[in-house]
Amino acid sequence: MQIIKTNKSRLKEVNFSNLPFGTVFSDHMFICKYKDGKWVEPKIIPYGPIEMNPGAKVLHYGQSIFEGMKAFKNSNNELLLFRKDDNFIRLNKSAVRLSIPQIPKDIFINGLEKLISLDNEWCKKDDGYSLYIRPFVYASEDGVKASTAQEFTFIIITSPSTRYYSGDINLLVEEKYTRAPQGGVGFAKAAGNYAASFYPTRQANKKGFQQVVWTDSIEHKYIEECGTMNIWFRIGDELVTPQLSDSILDGITRKSVIALAKDMGIDVQERKVSVKELFEAYNNNKFTEVFGSGTAVGISPIRSITFRSEKMSFTNNNDSISSRLKSKLQSIQKGEAFDSHDWITKIH
Repeated sequence: MQIIKTNKSRLKEVNFSNLPFGTVFSDHMFICKYKDGKWVEPKIIPYGPIEMNPGAKVLHYGQSIFEGMKAFKNSNNELLLFRKDDNFIRLNKSAVRLSIPQIPKDIFINGLEKLISLDNEWCKKDDGYSLYIRPFVYASEDGVKASTAQEFTFIIITSPSTRYYSGDINLLVEEKYTRAPQGGVGFAKAAGNYAASFYPTRQANKKGFQQVVWTDSIEHKYIEECGTMNIWFRIGDELVTPQLSDSILDGITRKSVIALAKDMGIDVQERKVSVKELFEAYNNNKFTEVFGSGTAVGISPIRSITFRSEKMSFTNNNDSISSRLKSKLQSIQKGEAFDSHDWITKIH
């Protein structure tokens, strides 16, 4: 693999006490091209603009996928990468659905590890800091025929990060628009999924809500996700989350929450959850907690859910399920607790 290092690091120019999420990028990026039926020329180069023709198919047909990953520093200033194999598998699952050639594992893993090792100083070991990692693939072939591309570009960039949400999260149940229909690409990390969500989310923002609760595309009765997160409900003694389907993303943090909750002896249920069931449980004092999970957001408590004129409000406490799960997850990610699930890779 060719590695071209930057002549001057931008690290000292960054104010790490003020890091708006996803707006500051590290010194280098990994790039690999697909042409003539194979992935070729993997290399690491200084972060910067990429060349793209106006006819690049991604600009016209949205043939693009991505992943979200994180690395953390332990107390010895060693870089710890979280669940890299799961992200590799999911990226290729998305690739199949979007008619994109799958990434060979050696190209993905070697490129990823060499990149974050090179830029490891961009990840701070202080509490709340991590290195957000964004692998993505897009159709780079020049041509506007409505068909799958024959040339693609795979890139990995990284961004130092802190918290995604800085305040309370209040949700509005969305009844008109849908995140993803059955038979669509909701289970994939397709770029277009997120573009289509921006308009209804912006309408909710104007009403004072931070995100929306996405419901099923047929009846708008069953809850699927919230914003860009998987969603969780504490109903009685159970921790409930919508069961996976082709319209719900199989989140890596979601997998982690299920495993850790079971380790803690919590009864986890993956099943259909209706808006009606939640309000009935809330009115009977059985629905007591709700939170979201995702790579960028981690585990985030939710303060309220509003459906039409009805509102369910929740108070956060230190003994909540979300706070216990968050503490356990973060301690593993930071190398402070034993990793019984073999999720962590130490990067040298």
